[in-house]
Order: sequence, then structure tokens, then C-alpha cells
Amino acid sequence: MEQLSLTSLVEGVGKCQLCANELAHGVNPVVQINEKARILIAGQAPGLAVHKSGIPFDDKSGDRLREWLGVDKDIFYDSRQVAILPMGFCYPGKGKSGDLPPMTICAQTWRQPLLHHLTDLKLTLLIGKYAQDYHLANSKQSLTETVKHWRDLPSGIMALPHPSPRNNIWLAKNPWFAEDLLPELKVIVQAALNH
Repeated sequence: MEQLSLTSLVEGVGKCQLCANELAHGVNPVVQINEKARILIAGQAPGLAVHKSGIPFDDKSGDRLREWLGVDKDIFYDSRQVAILPMGFCYPGKGKSGDLPPMTICAQTWRQPLLHHLTDLKLTLLIGKYAQDYHLANSKQSLTETVKHWRDLPSGIMALPHPSPRNNIWLAKNPWFAEDLLPELKVIVQAALNH
């Protein structure tokens, strides 16, 4: 199969209707990508606020994530530095205990063709279990174990919990994350951006 240009792929994503009948809030794919990006943020799926704004991580989760990474909005929203490809590009809707899982057809259809164009990546941040399972070949470890053993991951990959305020309990139960991992993360992010 012929590899599509990144421009063609992004246009295709923008027009995608694969899940239109299953999304109560309709389609609004939210991605940020450029072939020169040094960092890939592989998240879950946009929340309702991001669905409405069309800007990735334009919410409290994004504020916390930028704090974790030690970057400001200018860097975070510069697609030549940071690519943002969630596992699902549209808001999946609300479930009993938070947002529904990302629609799997999204990653099956778009993920590999888009990733093919990210040839300058120095760091991939796997945020949440869905991204970790996909990028780590269906890891059998829990999110906590994967994040805790981040040094054992392949070079250039780090696993993080979701920065959502819903994860405040997880963060409180795992103080090592803020004490040990986050200072290292900031250094690794800066190295990736400056490479």
C-alpha cells in the first residue's frame, strides 16, 4: 500500500466519520503533528472541554501535564517540537466512572500511518493504560508497575499516569512519582527538545 503524505493523512483525519454514529457529541478529531516533532505525547482521547475547543490538553489535565514536563504553552503547542496523538482522536463520551475508552478503530485506522512520519522523535510519552498497552505490545503490567519501572522501558519511552484531577488519589498513593520520576522527566524532556 502506498504511504500517504502527512498532509493527506491529517486531511483524512479531519474528515473522518468512522465513529460518527457512536459518538453522542459528534466527531471533532483533535491532533497535533509535524514531521519535525521531537516529542510524541500518546494520550487516551480528548475530554469534553478539548472536544469543544479543538485544542489538545486545553483543560486542567493539560495544565498539570505541562507542569510535569516543565514546558510552557508556547513549546507544548509548537507542533515542530511536540506531536500529540491520542489513541482516539474524538471525545468518546461519558461513562460511569469518567470518560469512555477511546474508540479502537481510530488507532487501527490512523495510528501507524501517522507515526510513520514522525522520524525525528527523541521521546515518546505514553499517558495512561490505553497508550501503554498499544505502544508496549499489550503490556501485562498494571499502569502503576509500568510507570514505576520506567527505567526498564525501551530507550526514548516513558510511561505516565493520566494527569487528570481524577487521578489525585493515585498521585497521593504513589508519592515516588512526584519525588523521583518528575524531576527526571523534566531533564529528559529538555534533552529531547534540545537534541
